[in-house]
Amino acid sequence: MRPSPADTASMRRALALAEEAASAGEVPVGAIVLDASGSVVGQARNRREETHDPSAHAEVLALREAARATGGWNLDGCTLVVTLEPCLMCAGALLQARISRLVFGAWDDKAGAAGSLYDVVRDRRLPYRAEVVAGVLEAEAREILARFFAPKR
Repeated sequence: MRPSPADTASMRRALALAEEAASAGEVPVGAIVLDASGSVVGQARNRREETHDPSAHAEVLALREAARATGGWNLDGCTLVVTLEPCLMCAGALLQARISRLVFGAWDDKAGAAGSLYDVVRDRRLPYRAEVVAGVLEAEAREILARFFAPKR
């Protein structure tokens, strides 16, 4: 599936959130939830270090904000835009929220669950699946991650 101009614009916003995360010492991941009309209903960056919460991934926090904004957990018709391929926890959360589309930037060969290591998001054995648009502004997303992790290696 090819990204739309709206996917690319939303990814730029998510990349700005990833930069904020990096500045705060967090793994640089940013996420945005768009409703069916394309309006932002949730956005977040990683906050695990800040909150001491292992579930404080950008995707989970953005889904929580979107559920509050829409008044319900069912986010059918919404799109999740995230700078890094979701892990197993986040893939499960987006499926439980009934997200219709997932747009992500960089692939995660170590923990990805939307096509690289696992493909939970499109697993036909599950009762709900999401459309996946991968590699949107991938080079930019990878660069932010590489810059963050370089001094740690």
